[in-house]
Amino acid sequence: MTAELDEIQTMFFEECAEGLDIAEQGLSMMLGGNVSKEVIANVFRAVHSIKGGSGAFGHAALLGFSHCFENVLDEVRAGQIAATPEVTRIMLGAFDVLADHVAAARGGADVPDDGPAMAALERLLETKGVTVAVVAAVEDSADEFGFSPVAVALEMFDEAMLDLAPAPMPPAKGDWSLRFKPSRAALANGAEPELLIREVERIGGRVVGVETAALPGLHDIDPEDGYFLWIMTVPGDLERDAIGECFDFVAPDSLIEIVEASAPTPDCAPAAPAPAAEQDAAGASVATAPARAGSLADGHAGDTAAQSIRVDLSKLDMLLNLVGELVIRGSILSDRLAPEDQERVELPELARLTREIQHTVMSLRAQPIRQAFSRVPRMLRDLCDATGKAVQLEISGESTEIDKGVIEKIGDPLTHMIRNAVDHGIESADERRAAGKPPGGTIRVSAEQKGARIFVRVSDDGRGIDRARVRAKAVEKFIVAADAVLTDEEIDQLICAPGFSTAESVSSISGRGVGMDVVRSNVESLGGRVDIASVPGEGTSFTMVLPLTLAILDGMIVRLAGQRFVLPLANVIETVKPEPGQVRPLTPTTEVVELRGSYVPVKRLTDFFGIAANDRRNPEDCLVIIVESEKAGHVGLMVDTIDDRREVVIKSLDQNLHPICGLGGATILGDGSIALILDVDALVAPPSGLARSVIKGSAA
Repeated sequence: MTAELDEIQTMFFEECAEGLDIAEQGLSMMLGGNVSKEVIANVFRAVHSIKGGSGAFGHAALLGFSHCFENVLDEVRAGQIAATPEVTRIMLGAFDVLADHVAAARGGADVPDDGPAMAALERLLETKGVTVAVVAAVEDSADEFGFSPVAVALEMFDEAMLDLAPAPMPPAKGDWSLRFKPSRAALANGAEPELLIREVERIGGRVVGVETAALPGLHDIDPEDGYFLWIMTVPGDLERDAIGECFDFVAPDSLIEIVEASAPTPDCAPAAPAPAAEQDAAGASVATAPARAGSLADGHAGDTAAQSIRVDLSKLDMLLNLVGELVIRGSILSDRLAPEDQERVELPELARLTREIQHTVMSLRAQPIRQAFSRVPRMLRDLCDATGKAVQLEISGESTEIDKGVIEKIGDPLTHMIRNAVDHGIESADERRAAGKPPGGTIRVSAEQKGARIFVRVSDDGRGIDRARVRAKAVEKFIVAADAVLTDEEIDQLICAPGFSTAESVSSISGRGVGMDVVRSNVESLGGRVDIASVPGEGTSFTMVLPLTLAILDGMIVRLAGQRFVLPLANVIETVKPEPGQVRPLTPTTEVVELRGSYVPVKRLTDFFGIAANDRRNPEDCLVIIVESEKAGHVGLMVDTIDDRREVVIKSLDQNLHPICGLGGATILGDGSIALILDVDALVAPPSGLARSVIKGSAA
């Protein structure tokens, strides 16, 4: 039983993480001016879910704070408290404390001091978000007419209770009839029936009556017990599960009955627990409704709504590894069997099924990159407050899907790039005016997919990189020699060197020389790279070039000086067998290939990696593979031969080797040998003086 509770509590904390993301995104939208009912309702539901689960698992501190936070959000949702920027900022501060409470409940931190945040929330409830001066004026007016503010509040409460308990009205035929009576355990854990009723009203329901027969005399009332039975009607075009979602965190022994209005209404006594298949997510009993077209009661849930389950990411990783092993075994069979034998054992069909399984598993791991982008607006606001700069944010490509493992590892790089852009890139308002720019800067965050790569870009319209200053700092910190000859691109890359910083002093934002180093190391550990482009006076752009997936790719097996390499097919445009004179030298170290009246630069990969340097083959004895790159456009890569086209499983080199320019990983071929995977974008990048690793005898 303990193991089951632990598993359920783990699911609760996963839901907390999702709820915090939703709440933070919604509060950020509210601060930006979007105070629509939908946005406010999303924030409310997220905090409500956290509160409900915290009470069920006995996290008292989290329950108390989330309960207070929920009360404020409910007032905002009901229009009793206006969602002004001041109110939203208070709620953002409360959100930070709520996140700390969740971390403490999970065991990763100490219980936070929530006193100031709780006091601010309670003040909002008392004043309804009105300024102190207005509240004082209201109190003076109340005294002038001989009424105390407390009396006025009680009068308002009485009127609200009368509104919630109208005279019974029969529901229309075909609608749902809902009866709800909270249990004692529900109220003891901080539940509020009024909030649940408002949730039903949000989806179109209305209260048609309240039964008070169980209400005892005044002296016998227990404030933690539930006596009212609420009768509501809900439009018949809603599914029963949509209504049940309003009661996700209701105590199991509460009465929740959802039936068609035409069906006989059960007695008011709590029904016996429903079968397991007919209980909602929190275990609360739900009365079975008669079957009808379009409802979930007919047993065909898949016909009306998508269903989902939570799966531990490690299980998906294991499944993906097994699929990778299956691909390798299929490659081995393909190498060992003759073509006629492959057809006989249906090897092509096995390969097709394996490919479908692989694509399905990878799609399960794919997530929209908005999960990584969602924290940027809040972070940028805090940075603007700290620096006194005005910066506008533009985000695009949030729906671009990327592997879950990649999303989790680009959070820190994204944070450091935003910090760098605000602190070093964007000028002060006075500097911008002097340069003929608007006083407020702009930071653009974007994501797009090109082939098998994802490009995540952070750009600003600031001052650009002062390359003279960067070089001087690098020499001062002994990162480069004073007499080193560096291109502009190499100077820009110095920003990512360990320990490099141009800040004159250490601040809470920058100055320690670890930010951009973290960006490059994290991105390279994913098999990606960081590109930097800057124009002095106009701005800087940092681009993380990331693999679409960390698992499997379609590759072309090529040979260089007898060694086998894998060239990703996503980059390949065409293959050319050069005729005599078709490949021409421009300089002793550069060549081009004539292709339909135009000339494409050619790179010999043997020269790039320093293999077979003394055995330069004639171009007519080689193949030129035309590839496409983000920075260099079309480039021809000269190889000896092409052996095969094959799906390969990507294995990281970082655990055993340092990153090697031009390589994106390794794979195991069908005969058990290892082949290195080429990084096309790095291979065709403009020439650089950075040291390259020499590969000798790395693959047979």
